[in-house]
Amino acid sequence: MIRFNNILEKQYSINCINITAQAGGWSALAYKVFDGEKDYFLKVYEKSRASTPKLTALIDTYVPITMWLNENTDMKGKLSVPLLTKDGKSKCEDDNGIYLLYKYIDGTTVGSNELTEKQVQQLAKIIATLHLYNDKIPVNTKSIREDFSLPFLKQLKQVLRKECASLPMDLKCLLGAHIKPLEQSIDRVEGLSEILRRSNPKMALCHTDIHNWNLMQRDEQLVLIDWEGLKLAPVEADLMFFVDKPYYDVFMNIYLKLHKDFLINTDALLFYHIRRKLEDIWEFIEQLLYDNQEDKERNETIKVLDGELNNLVF
Repeated sequence: MIRFNNILEKQYSINCINITAQAGGWSALAYKVFDGEKDYFLKVYEKSRASTPKLTALIDTYVPITMWLNENTDMKGKLSVPLLTKDGKSKCEDDNGIYLLYKYIDGTTVGSNELTEKQVQQLAKIIATLHLYNDKIPVNTKSIREDFSLPFLKQLKQVLRKECASLPMDLKCLLGAHIKPLEQSIDRVEGLSEILRRSNPKMALCHTDIHNWNLMQRDEQLVLIDWEGLKLAPVEADLMFFVDKPYYDVFMNIYLKLHKDFLINTDALLFYHIRRKLEDIWEFIEQLLYDNQEDKERNETIKVLDGELNNLVF
């Protein structure tokens, strides 16, 4: 905790009195920070994790966009925006990690709870509002523009085809039982990628990681957090998270009030479904191959990966 104190004092002029570990996601550690007057939320991406470079590469691009959205649109107060360092930077780092600091959201994570009707309505308004904005905003969006690439596939194919024999036994057995659906999914998503590249679909700002663990209830307002995946993309990159939900019709009725002529692009929808599934599978494989996991954590990763592989049907 001493290194966190040093970071907070040096980069944010915060004299920390207390730091408490919070429940973080699989991608980062989380801490509640108290300086005697206010609470803050410290997000820590460990440099030892294989996923960290990808998750942090675009911080300096997406943070200014979220700040602009918070200051200039109806999304104000409905998304999480980091505090800047003393030097006006979006993040800071040391040899061990990359750090983002936020005002603490005094609320509860939706998590495993079902969304209420009011929360569905608020979420639909948040996403519909987000999708009103594109590359015409006065903030650079070039580096987050969707190009339908599949950068993780090269490594995934290599593991499946060339390195399978040398994999740890638990991972080798698990992947071996799902080779055919994996290969079929890879072929399908590569074909869809090419179709979408040629068709040049309309794009808007998209969150791309909408689930209940990224939703918090603060007083009467739902807040969408964790914007690492912010992209300029076809809106199906967000809508894919709702098509199988029981509240889909309620969501879309509200969404269509702001997007009256919208028609869903089924190629884009399927592309994002398959890419997300394969990307998640690869990230779990990466953890098993490259992260230093204790036995309990490794067993949990194997269990989750097994579930993802069993649901690989399109």
